[in-house]
This record gives sequence, structure tokens and C-alpha cells, in this order.
Amino acid sequence: MLPEFKDIEKAARRIEGFAVVTPVIESPKLNEITGGRILIKAECLQRTGSFKFRGAWNMISKLDAKKAKGGVVAYSSGNHAQGVAAAAQIKGLPALIVMPADTPKIKQDNTRSYGAEVVTYDRATESREAIAERYVKERHAVMVPPFEHADIIAGQGTAGLELAEEATARGIRLDDVLVCCSGGGLTAGVALAMAALQPQARVHSVEPAGFDDYARSLKSGKIEKNPRASGSICDALMSPSPGDMTFVINKRLLGEGFAVTDAEAADAVRFAFEVLKIVLEPGGAVALAAVLSGKIDATGKAIGVIASGGNCDPGLYARILNREI
Repeated sequence: MLPEFKDIEKAARRIEGFAVVTPVIESPKLNEITGGRILIKAECLQRTGSFKFRGAWNMISKLDAKKAKGGVVAYSSGNHAQGVAAAAQIKGLPALIVMPADTPKIKQDNTRSYGAEVVTYDRATESREAIAERYVKERHAVMVPPFEHADIIAGQGTAGLELAEEATARGIRLDDVLVCCSGGGLTAGVALAMAALQPQARVHSVEPAGFDDYARSLKSGKIEKNPRASGSICDALMSPSPGDMTFVINKRLLGEGFAVTDAEAADAVRFAFEVLKIVLEPGGAVALAAVLSGKIDATGKAIGVIASGGNCDPGLYARILNREI
């Protein structure tokens, strides 16, 4: 069953006291550069460093510990992994996470730090879904998908709810909202929240160039797939195609999708560090990059930006800050 706005409201109550109500940042310099008012929802400051904890806790907190003795299993390139691991640890459940072998070491280490077992795979030749399903059956565990679940989408939607409420409190009517997008769970949740609270706002997916399956799907009206599984510094946004459930929601509610290059994502990471004083990973910076690169005209507009995560590999971060990328 598809989630509705009421499910996001329930999720907000469920995650209260566990998830962080992250700040909404407004930078005079960014407003001057863009000619608009840009409100940045800093999900990099969320528990585990990304928005993913919201959906993970919303789903896992509802599990019956006696019926889920086998724990939980998830597949993730890193941020969902950490969110699930942390949520499972709080719930007192074992967690096994299937992660790409090329996932940044910081994300693998952080996942293990929450007590989760990590199993790696080759994202170019192996199916993460198949591997995870095997462990679910072996352990009689519960699968916690990265985006294809009503509780996950509703949990992620709380970020949009908070952004909309904060904009309203400041007397701002958002014209557009930009969301870093992979499988579309965050995007769908934010779109549902905006449709209820700031219905005039157009919500847009933002993806890495060459991995813009959502933008292409929105344009064609059917689910499109990416031609390759790797090849971008935005490792958090490498889902092969939109989710079936998320696409049903997003094709109804989203405006145009945008794509940014790795260089533009790197520019946004540097801007976040130098001006906003926050740490963003490239995948968590693509929505900001769409504003900075002029993919969307912000002149005279109020635009919300979801800065979705800050779990950046230290080596990559140093190269970006040193303008080697």
C-alpha cells in the first residue's frame, strides 16, 4: 500500500526523540549568488550522517522483536546501511548489511561500529538483492529495503515535513524543492509532504550525470535503467533504476528532474565546506549543485534544498577540497 501524508505525520511522532530535527540553513552569500532565497535542510547532521536513519527507525521500531529474532538484513552503498545498523542496535536486533566492495571505508567502518555484520559484493557483477534475500531466508530475518517500503518512504518524508514547517514558520512559500535522488524514497516522501503543506512547491529529483534514471523515467513516463553500475564520485546515488512504489508517487508529484556532473557536485561540496561550514558527501550535495550550477533558475524564488548526507571518504574529501576533482 502506498504511503500518504498521514503516514508521514505518524512517522514524525515515531522518530521523535530518536532522529534529529536537523537545522534549515540560509546563507546570505548563497542568496546573493543565486538571486533567490535558498533554504538548505542539513541532513548531513542527522543521526548516522544522513536522512536514512529516519526511514530505517520508522520501519524497524515497529517490528516485533520476538518475531524478528533473526534480525534485519539490508543492502546499501553506505548511508542506508548505517541507518539500519543504528536503528537495529537501538531495537536490540542483529543486523547484516550487504555493501558494495567499493563502498568508502568510512561507511563500512561506521556500519560495523553500530554492531552490524557487513558482507561485501561486486556491484558490477553481482546482485545485492539476491545476496540479501539469501541471508533473509537463512536467518529468518526481516528485509529492510532502501526505498521500496511504505514505512521507509514515510520516514524519509519527515525531512520534507520539517522543511515545509520551517519555511512556513519563516513566512516563506517555497517555489521549488530539490532532492538528491537515487531509488526515490526520499524524493517521494518529500513530495508527499510538500503536496500537503506547501502545495505550490515543485519538487525535483537531482542525480549524477550518466545516472539520471529518474529524470529520464519522469520524461518517458516509464521506468528507465542506468547503462552502468559505477563511475561517479556520487556513490550514494547509484541505484540502477527507480523503485516501482516510489515511481508511482513521483511520476504524479514531481516536476522536471535534473542531473549534475561530478565536477559540479565537487564544487557544491567545497561550497558547503567553505561557506556553509557543513560537510557533504558528493551524493548529498547534488541538490545544492543544481542551484549553484544554474540547472534551475533561482532568481526571485524561494528554493528548498535537501542536503542529504555527509559521510564522505576522507581521501576523496581532501582531493575535492584541494581542487583535484
